[in-house]
Amino acid sequence: MSRKNKILDYIIIAVLCTISFTARSQQLPVYSQYMMNKFLINPAVAGSEGYTAFNLTTRKQWAGVKEAPLTFAVSAQTRVLKNSFINRSSRVKRSSSTASSPGQVGVGGYIFDDRNGLIGRTGLQLTYAYHIPMAQNQQLSFGLSGTIWQFRIRKEDARLLDPDDELFNSMDNNMIIPDANLGVYYSDNKMYAGFSIDQLFESSLKFGGEGYDDYKVHRHFYLLGGYRFLVSDYIMLEPSTLIKTTSQLALQVDLTAKAFFYDDYWAGLSYRTGNILVIMGGVRVDKFYFGYAIDLTFSNIRTHSYGTHEIMLAMKLGDNARRYRWLHRY
Repeated sequence: MSRKNKILDYIIIAVLCTISFTARSQQLPVYSQYMMNKFLINPAVAGSEGYTAFNLTTRKQWAGVKEAPLTFAVSAQTRVLKNSFINRSSRVKRSSSTASSPGQVGVGGYIFDDRNGLIGRTGLQLTYAYHIPMAQNQQLSFGLSGTIWQFRIRKEDARLLDPDDELFNSMDNNMIIPDANLGVYYSDNKMYAGFSIDQLFESSLKFGGEGYDDYKVHRHFYLLGGYRFLVSDYIMLEPSTLIKTTSQLALQVDLTAKAFFYDDYWAGLSYRTGNILVIMGGVRVDKFYFGYAIDLTFSNIRTHSYGTHEIMLAMKLGDNARRYRWLHRY
């Protein structure tokens, strides 16, 4: 193989190893406010909380660094109910609701666009979930998603030693990849826990007519858990954790503590392995929720970046949102 083709191979390897946000084979976007829309990382969450929700998340990583990762995600989810739920009270501790023949099916959809330098990843995910009610307000949920996404390379912006490189010029710069995700999720009036797997198929990416088994997407595994402490009628604390790894054993852990005030305000801190501190906060206005998080890294990149910024907007509809008051809190 010629020197120029070796250089191109190194470029492709580097691109695929940093498809989204980090090295060590983590290929999918990270969300600092994961607890605000757990549906993005676990399909079993779709409809589990009993309301119709629309979420928009945008994340700019390493602001100030040219071609740094940029992620957009738009999701919608709902519970397919036979009858709506009627709220009896607005107080957290005294609220109650009644229903007849509640549905057990949840559905959702998720559109994403993830950009990193010369590469991009845009796709659509559709989800079906089934929820099994258990004793004492417990619920066990299962979810399955089908995903199709496009992997693309901006060849026109690439700089090579030889612009006439045959391998590069014959390479496909757009690839359509089908995939699937699955998850399980448990929730009750105090805690939640879930496990999910993304990119089940581990597809290999093909450049031109030649397949590269080393250039493939890897399965991602997510273990999520949280517990809620009701301090008073108007204050609640929620510690949570998110453990992420891949089939290549690339491990990342988020440890988070959040406080909620009067159902309308929240603030929290997270520590992410890799020496990253996350500061977050938000407010609710009627059916609308606004959240913001900033990631501060202690690595050398901090001298070139203004931090990573994430904004979340959500809208929740339906009286059935009050069916599980303790589950839908931010």
